[in-house]
Formats: sequence, C-alpha cells, structure tokens
Amino acid sequence: MDWFQALILALIQGLTEFLPISSSAHLILPSEVLGWPDQGLAFDVAVHLGTLLAVMAYYRRDIGAMLGGAGQAVAQQKMNEDLRLGLLVVLATIPAVVFGFLGDDWIERELRSALVIAVTTLVFGGLLWLADVYGTRSKPLTQLGIAGALLIGFAQALALIPGTSRSGITITAALALGFRREEAARFSFLLSIPVILGAGLLKTKDLIELQVPVDWGLMALGAAVSAVTAYLTIVFFIRLLERVGMLPFVVYRLALGIALLVWLA
Repeated sequence: MDWFQALILALIQGLTEFLPISSSAHLILPSEVLGWPDQGLAFDVAVHLGTLLAVMAYYRRDIGAMLGGAGQAVAQQKMNEDLRLGLLVVLATIPAVVFGFLGDDWIERELRSALVIAVTTLVFGGLLWLADVYGTRSKPLTQLGIAGALLIGFAQALALIPGTSRSGITITAALALGFRREEAARFSFLLSIPVILGAGLLKTKDLIELQVPVDWGLMALGAAVSAVTAYLTIVFFIRLLERVGMLPFVVYRLALGIALLVWLA
C-alpha cells in the first residue's frame, strides 16, 4: 500500500464510520473493485484509533457526565441519569461482543465479498428508510430502557456483516423504537466507543503477536486523517439530521447496492 492509497482509505474510514452507509463495505470495495492490496492489520488499527479519538472528542461532555455520574452514584448510594445512560451503553455493547467472539473469524472468511455488501447495503438501506418514515421520532433518550438498549445492541451485532453499517443499523433500531433522530444518533455514537475500543485492542494484540513490520509514517497519516475527517463528519451529520433526515443516505445506499449488482452481473 502506497501513501496515496493510505490517504484515500483513511478518508474513507473517517467519512463512513459514523454515517449510516457502512465503513467496512467501503474499505473492502477498493480491493474488490480496484484491485488495491488489503490495507493490513496495522493500518486498520490506526484508522480505527483515529475514529475513536474523533467520537470521544465530540462526545467528551457525555463521557465526562457518565463517569461523573458513576462517582456521584457511589457517593450518594443512588442511581442517576448519567450513570444510567452509561450502564445502558455497556449493556447494549454485550451482544456485539458475544457474537463477534463467536463468529468474527467465519464472517471475515465467508462474508467479505462485493455480493454480500451489495445485498446488505440494499436491505438495510430499505430498513433505515422505513424506520425514519414510520418511526414516531418523539422520545428523548431518557426514555430508553433495558429492553430497548438490548434491542439496539442485538441490531449492532448484525453490523459484523459487511455492508450493514454499525451506525446505520443502531440508528434504524432506535428510530423504530420511536426515538428522535438526534437522540438515536447520539446513542449510536456513544455505543461505538466501547466497540471501536474493544476491536482496536484485539487487533493490536494480534498485531503484536504477528510481529509484522509497521510503516509508522503510514500509520500516523491514517490515524490523523481518519480522526479529523471523522470529527468533521459527525459535526456535519448531526447538524444535517433534523433538516433532511435519512433519505440522502438511503438513496446513496440504494444507488451503491444497485451499482454493485450491475458490476457483478
């Protein structure tokens, strides 16, 4: 992988990690369609570190409030809303951890293909549109309970399949439960923090065990570009969300899915 390819892949990661269009699909497509070499484990770790830093920076107040809420709950021996939200994030993370542990190797081996991406892009794009149109979009996040968090968590586990989109499927589930668009995106992005962190730690462990040579310049480029791009993308997405909804992303997913099926035909 050369510097140009690294730059493009880092931009793709930053642009697509938090938009409901699937970052994994877009990172697979350059190798499937253009014949680019696989970006490798080290670069994967670098760009995910970048997107993790971006979402933590954007939601730093929420993270601080949840940590502060935990300390306050211990001191007062009483549950509070900030701690409750943090616990729901942890609870909703569990299904993805379990299914990732059980099926990640099989998914990597059997489902990383343009055909799978085309189908999941179309199917889950359609579900996103239905949830956005028919969801009541009335509930604040304070109304999220254990059952709702688990449902969103199981939806997130489906994002292990390339083309599903982790943010897309969790926002879809939250919208279907009646939550407001911005609240659905907020919970989805908070939910991404432990998932990206956990995946990054596992990949770092694999990288250390493999003892492969690392081009630190490319890694730094990937982390920096993906971090800046992801932060700006989150800002753009949140500001756009209430005005235009999910339709532009649904249209993009449908166009991409159809284009891939035509290319495969």
